[in-house]
Amino acid sequence: MAEKKEMPAARKVASAKAAVKPNAAAASKKTAGTEKPVSVKQDVPAKTSHPAANVQAGVYDESKIKTLSSLEHIRLRTGMYIGRLGDGSNPDDGIYVLVKEVIDNSVDEFIMGNGKLIELQIKDGSARIRDYGRGIPLGKLVEAVSVINTGAKYNDDVFQFSVGLNGVGTKAVNALSSHFRVVSVRSGEFAEAVFERGELKSNRKGKLSAGKGPVQKDGTYVEFTPDHDIFGDYEFNLEFLEKRIRNYAYLNSGLCLAFNGKQYVSKRGLYDLLTEETGEDHLYPLGYYKGERLEFAFTHTNNYGEEYFSFVNGQFTSDGGSHLSAFKEGFLKGIQDYFKKDYKSEDIREGTIAAISIKLKNPVFESQTKNKLGNSDIRAWIVQETRAAVEDWLHKNQDAGKKLEQKIVANENLRTELNAVKKEAREAAKKIALKIPKLKDCKHHLEDGKDGENSTIFLTEGDSATGSMVSSRDVMSQAIFSLRGKVENVYGKKRAAIYKNEELYNMMMALGIENDVEGLRYARIVIATDADFDGFHIRNLLLTFFLTYFEELVTAGRIYILETPIFRVRTKKETRYCYSERERDEASAALGTGSEITRFKGLGEISPKEFGQFIGEDMRLVPVSVNTLKAVPQVLTFYMGKNTPERREYIMKNLLEDAG
Repeated sequence: MAEKKEMPAARKVASAKAAVKPNAAAASKKTAGTEKPVSVKQDVPAKTSHPAANVQAGVYDESKIKTLSSLEHIRLRTGMYIGRLGDGSNPDDGIYVLVKEVIDNSVDEFIMGNGKLIELQIKDGSARIRDYGRGIPLGKLVEAVSVINTGAKYNDDVFQFSVGLNGVGTKAVNALSSHFRVVSVRSGEFAEAVFERGELKSNRKGKLSAGKGPVQKDGTYVEFTPDHDIFGDYEFNLEFLEKRIRNYAYLNSGLCLAFNGKQYVSKRGLYDLLTEETGEDHLYPLGYYKGERLEFAFTHTNNYGEEYFSFVNGQFTSDGGSHLSAFKEGFLKGIQDYFKKDYKSEDIREGTIAAISIKLKNPVFESQTKNKLGNSDIRAWIVQETRAAVEDWLHKNQDAGKKLEQKIVANENLRTELNAVKKEAREAAKKIALKIPKLKDCKHHLEDGKDGENSTIFLTEGDSATGSMVSSRDVMSQAIFSLRGKVENVYGKKRAAIYKNEELYNMMMALGIENDVEGLRYARIVIATDADFDGFHIRNLLLTFFLTYFEELVTAGRIYILETPIFRVRTKKETRYCYSERERDEASAALGTGSEITRFKGLGEISPKEFGQFIGEDMRLVPVSVNTLKAVPQVLTFYMGKNTPERREYIMKNLLEDAG
């Protein structure tokens, strides 16, 4: 989370505690949009007297046709190659993709049996990666890191299960770095090349001197600094990188990764990953299987919903895909075969937590950033192998099988109870109105493919804030659901409670999750509350709701916090919006002593005319994320459970600090 003051047990949940202190959260230093105070010039540009004047200015002829080099194209159309840019505040930001692409090449070497150590150092905004594989062939070093469609990833004899971008990854890193240096060592010889923004500045080859020091081992060394012209004022979040490094270790048993001097290694692969995620919170010992191309681990917990970690050739597929769907099918059939009962899939899967990894020669992803696998020809063998492995494991672990069956029967009973409650809730909702109360919907939704990729629903507080947002939103992609006030604290309550609460049920219908998360209607769920104690309390209540009953929405990166300005500093010529006291003071100093400072106490105080820019292209969103699932119950207990002396002391301490 954004706050620095926190109890040790709460450190692992990134945004579940952002609501405790308005000032600290409002000053969250890195967000998804622009990070400097928004400056709006009041001068209106002169308009041309006739549209034809603009048409004549844009003559379309042979001179307008341009041919870009591959690296120029990467810099011009960055999103095509690495997805989003960002400033390092989100684990999917581009600077982490650059690090990933270099490490992927080193992991490919390990997969092919070359080198068991990868060293990564992040310092002063730069990354340094050293592996001990075969090293890039010296005569092709420059081409390998600068010419698109050049590389050994196209040769199955050299790389069978590649995780890299097939000839693009390192080139993208090169093109998007203000400094890029690569050194390859092979059999006592080396080659070095240095680039700036993809342009070769120097290269040399030679033999390593036989001095008194240790002999340089074969392998590749890459150092790079992401270009500030592309990524702005970025900052590496070491926790994000640590989680990625851990995943590399879990997915490659026996590989040692040294990150800033600390070593990460796993002997049991996905078994270790699931152990780290669940801790002691599982109903029976973890099930585990590892084959030639398929590896998975599974168990059940008392949590609601289901949680999956899926990978293809070491790539985390956050949106799942065909491999995950096939695993779920095989998992279901294996359990049904063992018990010889036709249990329903929802009763078997409720409370499931599993990790699955497959290796494919020709993976087909639905986007350049590889969040979802699209191969349709893999279903049959994954279903069959999973089915047989699950049934075999249950035969060998019959005590675990008994506990699993108890869980399934309990899920059946809960589903029956919930269906009755849902029916009552649906009937009550029909009596209120034919449409969902307090929802201002948009045209495009998540199910609409590309048109729905940016679909967003804002969860706001009260009619005042809703009014400002409704007037300034994009009706094609932005929906608004207005809360009447503080929602119910659902911590520790059974799932039936949320269906008996009219407002929570209406919110679930608006989101499309009243049955399950598969019906989610929006790509992003944004909590938009005032930057005061009441607003932050509402934020905490909503986060408790999602983390308790719909945890998978959080882990899938669907939940965000909207940051809006706290201050407006303006003169007759210029207006700046500030998100913290520091930004306010900087803006006031820049605009002079005659500037007027306004503090916004609530979203409703920001006029619709002003509000549009804060939910537009430069919208600041703080993603809600968790480092490990096992930390969630601990944090919720502390913040939303009984008012223990420990919590009272913590709250009073922070209130006093704020007052000071």
